[in-house]
Amino acid sequence: MSFPDRVIQVLLTDQDRIAVEHGPRTVTRGELLAMIGKVAAGLRAAGLGPGSGVAMELGVSPESLAAYLAGYASGCRVLGVRPGLSRAQQRHLIDGGVEQVLTDEAVAKLLRGPAEPVDVRARPQDVARLIHTSGSTGRPKGCAQTYAAMSAHWSWGGAWGPATADLAARMDRYLLFGTLASAVVQDFAALCLLHGGTAVIPELGEGPLFPDVIERLRISASIMNVPRLYQMLTALSEKPVDTESLRALVVSGSPLAPHRLAETAERLGPVVFQSYGQTETGNLALLTPADIAAGVLDAVGRPQSGVEIDIRDGEIFARSPYQMTGYWRDPDQTAEVLVDGWVRTRDLGHFDDAGFLHLSGRTRDVIIVDALPVYAGPIEQVLASLPDVDQAYVVGTPDDRRGEAVHAFVVPRDGRVPDRAVLSAAVRDALGESSVPQTIEFVPEAPMAPSGKPDKRALLVLYPRP
Repeated sequence: MSFPDRVIQVLLTDQDRIAVEHGPRTVTRGELLAMIGKVAAGLRAAGLGPGSGVAMELGVSPESLAAYLAGYASGCRVLGVRPGLSRAQQRHLIDGGVEQVLTDEAVAKLLRGPAEPVDVRARPQDVARLIHTSGSTGRPKGCAQTYAAMSAHWSWGGAWGPATADLAARMDRYLLFGTLASAVVQDFAALCLLHGGTAVIPELGEGPLFPDVIERLRISASIMNVPRLYQMLTALSEKPVDTESLRALVVSGSPLAPHRLAETAERLGPVVFQSYGQTETGNLALLTPADIAAGVLDAVGRPQSGVEIDIRDGEIFARSPYQMTGYWRDPDQTAEVLVDGWVRTRDLGHFDDAGFLHLSGRTRDVIIVDALPVYAGPIEQVLASLPDVDQAYVVGTPDDRRGEAVHAFVVPRDGRVPDRAVLSAAVRDALGESSVPQTIEFVPEAPMAPSGKPDKRALLVLYPRP
């Protein structure tokens, strides 16, 4: 069954079953289906359909989930605008072939219209969604997935491998939070709905989300990046919380140290999955609770069903039926990453004799902050463009709170003393909050490597970061 027909068909059955829970409010499958029909009817009335570009500037709510599904049912090219982007980045996204922007207010207006049956109009060859990630120029790049790719997707598609089927079976009450602009958030919401579970949206503003939300809302499954996991482990050590309802905790976004993975499994039980993938590829490998129980702690799992991985000179190349077809309107970048149908991940790794994939580093000058890629080059360019700055060098270091932290080394111009607040504001305005350096160190010069190029890593030796 093609995408998104499978989701619609599930919602058509047992329509009194709770599909979404938002605070004290519950939304049944039938009610969610009715919302999808209303938004889709509004899109048709606006002349939007197969091949049309629709941007979603939405929070996390049942209505937002319905809007995304309506966009897919209408055959549109759907892109989510995630929070934290600068205005320039937002404009870049919206200017990329978008014919309508749906805000929470616009969706609410569409939901006041008449209910109509959902008419799935998606065409396999059309682009279903653009999932954006920051590129090496600091401008978001849209990874295009077709409706055909989504029909074969590891989560949305029907051919679940054993690891995915086991994970789906644990999705009775899936914690839906963050932003639906994230492919990961969308994909696990799909896994929940297709399993027959309930997507549980927490009411925010009640203090830290984790770990209390697991006990309070009886959560059975959640996704989490590594820094958030570290924060939760610290909180659990200070104040025990009942996590007995939790059956699946999927950790992704950056490498998880083996001793912390063992600590997590010991504290939470056989519920931990570790996921590896990229925006360009989707999920590539999954480490399961059974793997962890068997003592596999330093790998990211075995390849997902339908995924091929080839190690070329230490670099990971991947191919799957649900990978991107390319970067939207960026043939040059596409040609660099797509090589004869394979995605060049620019991650380094190897397989062991048991078929587990191990990561050993990255070929890219990228810093993973809160599970999102932040590129050093654009930050350096922004800083070096300011009047009081002669040179700027940016590096990343491990950080328990955010995965990695951004640090900048600045060589002042003509003996001036730049204002750190001005430097931070310039980066924030140009690239967004996640790119703002945690520290800015003023240095007289940058050491040189034997190649004659500035040695940024040597700066960390001369000026260690906290």
